[in-house]
Amino acid sequence: MARSISLVACISFTPEAYIYNSTRHLLTYVAAGTNLTLPDNDPTCARPSQIVAVDICRVGLSIPTSNRSSISFELWLPEDWSHRFLVTGNGGIDGCIKYEDLAYTTQNNFASVGSNNGHNGTTAITMYHNPDVVTDFAWRSLHTITVAGKKLTNLFYDKAYKKSYYLGCSLGGRQGIKAADMFPGDFDGIVAGSPALDFNNLQSWRASFFPITGSANSSGFISTASWTTLIHDEVLKQCDGLDGVMDGIIEDPNLCSFRPEALLCAKNASTNCLTSTQVETVRKIFSPFYGEDGNLIYPAMQPGSEILAAENLYAGKPFSYSESWFKYVVYDPSWNAATFDIHDAAKAETLNPSDIRTWPDRLCGFRNRGGKMLLYHGGQDNQITSFDTERFYDRLSRGTPAPSDALDAFFRFFRVPGMYHCNSGPGGWVMGQGGGASAAGVPFARANNVLAALVHWVENGTAVDDIVGTKFVNDSVELGVDFRHRHCR
Repeated sequence: MARSISLVACISFTPEAYIYNSTRHLLTYVAAGTNLTLPDNDPTCARPSQIVAVDICRVGLSIPTSNRSSISFELWLPEDWSHRFLVTGNGGIDGCIKYEDLAYTTQNNFASVGSNNGHNGTTAITMYHNPDVVTDFAWRSLHTITVAGKKLTNLFYDKAYKKSYYLGCSLGGRQGIKAADMFPGDFDGIVAGSPALDFNNLQSWRASFFPITGSANSSGFISTASWTTLIHDEVLKQCDGLDGVMDGIIEDPNLCSFRPEALLCAKNASTNCLTSTQVETVRKIFSPFYGEDGNLIYPAMQPGSEILAAENLYAGKPFSYSESWFKYVVYDPSWNAATFDIHDAAKAETLNPSDIRTWPDRLCGFRNRGGKMLLYHGGQDNQITSFDTERFYDRLSRGTPAPSDALDAFFRFFRVPGMYHCNSGPGGWVMGQGGGASAAGVPFARANNVLAALVHWVENGTAVDDIVGTKFVNDSVELGVDFRHRHCR
């Protein structure tokens, strides 16, 4: 009986009547267990289908944000609703809905929203000569779907939501922090992972690696095989045992002062070693990036990240997100990534389109209205160095105008040793930080699920001092638990 009532409520819903100037492009009831195909999803988003675990009403709307920009978003409304509302974030420079996060959160009884963040696909090409799309990407899309999603959720259930939440990683982590800064009333609780903070300088830092490594056919280029075996093995040799355990996990990258000259080829040697030019390349990659005035642009990459970083940042080609940002937002399509230098970094930071930087030194509005935020970052992140999130935490700690424990009252930061970018890695990385593998095999409970921990903090007033991350054998839930690790703030 409950299902038929929900079906009737779904197909009779008219969301476009309540959101000004919006157009409905989707309204359907999806039964639990459906493998939802997504034929209209941009192929570069790599999400052709999604299994839906519970009965939902799936709503899709488009909302114009100017005469040359618009947002497409989906609202998933579960039949069994907890009176909680949640917004999901994006990644990279993507316009990709994270359907896995919508499925995960609706399975746990949230009414959930996700959007294309103002454009489709994984490049910034539609931002070229269109600052309105950049504004959507920087902050407007998230705020717009939050306001619209809350209104539609209340109308659909004929009851008001009680608490609102946000869940995102990478660009999504930045989006959550930007929302807390610009719109402190949007969310009661925010999970922000591996955040793409100081966004312009992040893109410059990533762009800097191609001129350092050179192209894949250059004489001093370091191959992926050398990064993932020779160099990574030496990193572990020098740094893995600093915590007293040799387990393939660098517990605290801050303690690792990696010396690449240990790999310098001896006289007449040419295998299983590095040339002096290659040693200098490694040294530069593991060094902070400084600008025209000698000030820090971005912290160093942390050792231990090289296995996956070698596949993108050190691959002898431009990093796609940085190249796209400079070609379509900072400069024009003729820009050559091989010529990048610190002057380009200064240009991007000065431009700071749509105030995308996201580098607050305080979040007083969010704190004062009772908001709570859980921030996490993997210690072997291969796309955004975890040292930058530590820098942000220190910045907030200094900037918060209150006693030293005031930050803890609304903000907790968890370091996750052995985790790569947002997920995966040799450490205990599964902790409910998103849909798919990031939540598979762990219950929705505060002890080992970061979203559940946030909900408990917001609704019961009890913060967490640690979260237990799980590592499955070969990252397969079916093979059982390999180990668990307590991540402390």
